[in-house]
Amino acid sequence: MIELDGVTQVFEGRKGAVEALTDITLTVRANQVVTLIGRSGCGKSTLLRLIAGLLRPTSGTVRVAGEPVTGPRRDVSVMFQQAALLPWRSVLANVMLPVEIFGLDRRGYTDRAHELLAMAGLAGFERRLPRELSGGMQQRVSLCRSLIHSPKVMLMDEPFSALDALTRTELSEQLQRIQLELATTIVLVTHSIEEAVLLADRVAVLSPRPGRVREIVEVDIPRPRTLGRNAHTADVARISSELHDLLAPA
Repeated sequence: MIELDGVTQVFEGRKGAVEALTDITLTVRANQVVTLIGRSGCGKSTLLRLIAGLLRPTSGTVRVAGEPVTGPRRDVSVMFQQAALLPWRSVLANVMLPVEIFGLDRRGYTDRAHELLAMAGLAGFERRLPRELSGGMQQRVSLCRSLIHSPKVMLMDEPFSALDALTRTELSEQLQRIQLELATTIVLVTHSIEEAVLLADRVAVLSPRPGRVREIVEVDIPRPRTLGRNAHTADVARISSELHDLLAPA
């Protein structure tokens, strides 16, 4: 579904060139969840923007569904750290925003919006304004908005990092359920090793700048996963420990 081949990204500035990423080769299969982790400044968010078509690589190629990425695509959705809901629009109207932007038939998506909100635990909140919601609820609305037009790929840049630990865990578990039901391909940037293990089929560990794919760690743990006590606690701990070692300073 997503292919990066020899991707390098260099930013030119007043103080000279900065190489953010170098020779990134990575494949994300359809319906797979891949998390990107690494130390601050290693180029995780830059990599996400390249897949989204918000940046053009200095060299190398980026493909989605077999087609070169030359700009933003309707079938690729992006969710950022902040919910960025329009404060004057209701929950339902915020979810429906991409339908208006893309000029889609509103009648065909209203039922889907209600279904997504129910799936996210927000049934009955359709008429509420963002200020009436908690931070976690606002991020759920943002998640529904990202999914309303059935994107093939969903890119998530630390979407839960501003939330408290319990809400973050709840939303991570809820995202697993939604992804399984909708079979969406997801690439997610996170600083949290526990979140990476909870969500991912594969974890791509990036080296310090310039970012390279240092290692791909397979997360072969049955879903749904939790961070509480369960039959797979030992596997979660083992993979988390492996990721900690990979991220430790050399």
